Amino acid sequence: MFSHIMIGSNDIERSKRFYDAVLATLGAGEPLRNEAKSGHVRLFYRHDGNVFCITEPINGEEATYANGGTIAFRCSSPEHVQTFYAAAVAHGGAACEDPPGQRDTSLGPMFLAYIRDPDGNKICAIHRTE
Repeated sequence: MFSHIMIGSNDIERSKRFYDAVLATLGAGEPLRNEAKSGHVRLFYRHDGNVFCITEPINGEEATYANGGTIAFRCSSPEHVQTFYAAAVAHGGAACEDPPGQRDTSLGPMFLAYIRDPDGNKICAIHRTE
């Protein structure tokens, strides 16, 4: 369904340090670094047929996060969720919502952890337990 997901950052190097550590827990390597015609830097993390991108806003305005938006990263186990979460918090992320753990939802049981990245974007590590 998706080609890629792109978020904005006000400090591309800080975001690179954060996402290098966090996405490494999923098996993603170094991002492709690209400079747009406008001179703005973009990072493209490719892994398992997916692309996650970070950009300096090309319009020159401040990057803002989506109020109500969440980007979820699939993990292979509850322990993998914990590893993702620990890497995020250790590299400048902030815990948000409930602590990591099992949730019984109308969509089925899930092990979840929610974090705000250094720019305030809400990300989630998720393992569907059924």
